[in-house]
Amino acid sequence: MAESLIDKALQSANDTQQIVLGTDVLGETGRVFTELFGADATAIVVADRNTYAVAGEQVQASLQAAGVGQAEPYIFPGSPTLYAGYDNVALLRDHLAGVEAIAVSVAAGTLNDVTKLASSELGRQYMNVATAASMDGYAAYGSSITKDGFKQTINCPAPAGLIADLPVMAAAPARLTATGYGDLIEKLTAGADWILSDELGIEAIDRDVWTLVQGPLRDSLADPQGLVDGDLDVTGKLAEGLMMSGLAMQAYQSSRPASGAGHQFSHLWEMEKLGMAEDPPLSHGFKVGLGTVSIAALFEVVLRKDLTALDVDAAVAAWPSAEEMEARVRAAHGGEVVEPAVTQSMAKYIDAAQLRERLEQVRTLWPQLAPKLQAQLLPAADIQQRLATVGAISHPAQIGLDMDRFRQTYDRAQMIRSRYTVLDLLLESNLLEECVAELFAPDGFWGAQSW
Repeated sequence: MAESLIDKALQSANDTQQIVLGTDVLGETGRVFTELFGADATAIVVADRNTYAVAGEQVQASLQAAGVGQAEPYIFPGSPTLYAGYDNVALLRDHLAGVEAIAVSVAAGTLNDVTKLASSELGRQYMNVATAASMDGYAAYGSSITKDGFKQTINCPAPAGLIADLPVMAAAPARLTATGYGDLIEKLTAGADWILSDELGIEAIDRDVWTLVQGPLRDSLADPQGLVDGDLDVTGKLAEGLMMSGLAMQAYQSSRPASGAGHQFSHLWEMEKLGMAEDPPLSHGFKVGLGTVSIAALFEVVLRKDLTALDVDAAVAAWPSAEEMEARVRAAHGGEVVEPAVTQSMAKYIDAAQLRERLEQVRTLWPQLAPKLQAQLLPAADIQQRLATVGAISHPAQIGLDMDRFRQTYDRAQMIRSRYTVLDLLLESNLLEECVAELFAPDGFWGAQSW
């Protein structure tokens, strides 16, 4: 099943030509390398101390057996706490520039993103050997990197080939599997955000791409306890879901199929360096998982409302001018985040006349839109429990966020991406403050929990 799904997805991929997902497949690395790059190409293994210890020697042995020439491996000096910052991209790029070789990253998420962008800046392809089911970016177009203080997806090609060995992934530290689960579960709320955007005529759903992500999604998320137990079949389903998500982003040339408001929570916290002083740093997927709970809970509040009765006149009257909107963003952010946040926010700003038209559309479409959103989502409490089971973050207090700062995230996360999500629907409807207040009321989703 996994092979047929991935083979189908590869047909629409722009960059990735081969994926080998299975048991004891590290030995396939050399064959795939020569088929992709030719028998005369030279390889350079890029790893950190941990990933090299797990699979580096086996990858090198496979390359050698296939007759592939190899440069001295580059073992990243930033391990084991490598951060997805542009300084690390530049460090690797500068090293690769002096070596006529194609990178074979033996890597989990961060190092794969760093290798992807470094190779792209040199105009080179690369391939990846995944060491954990820790994120959806292995096969994705673009690299999620913090540059000039702003977390962003920088355009660059996906790997030409990908090797994913299930025993290696299942034996990875539990926190890496948990972070992959947190990254994948956000596709539920990201899908709901895309449904909103599609129905309102803002960004249409590509049905083929949608199926790549959403088709295997619930099966991939079905057994968090199996992941804890190291079950190979369950790990394979998680890895499949993550890779299909990456291939969908590659086909769409955007992260829209796999990234919505839940990711915006994570990106905001990453820009603020939340958890970066920890060793290991607080993972992207842990923050994304918490963002998913947060947005799923917000959707529940929205879906309890009858937006056919939305007060359009009041919402239009409350809508800020462009100058006021820019001032709002500047007041909410500081440091290097301000200017990029202003750019992103103003890219999706609409004037009062456009707002009126959109909100009338919301009122008309809500009877058909609300059931679609409901069918796409899982209850926030269910998501929270699944994350807790797999060992991921499921409550803000676990990452040092008090109630006030966390509450502000609902407002501030809306400003850092031009992508339309439920946060934009509520801001435009003049309902964001009201809905968030319900979440933090004594009987609300967050208010009723211990802090």
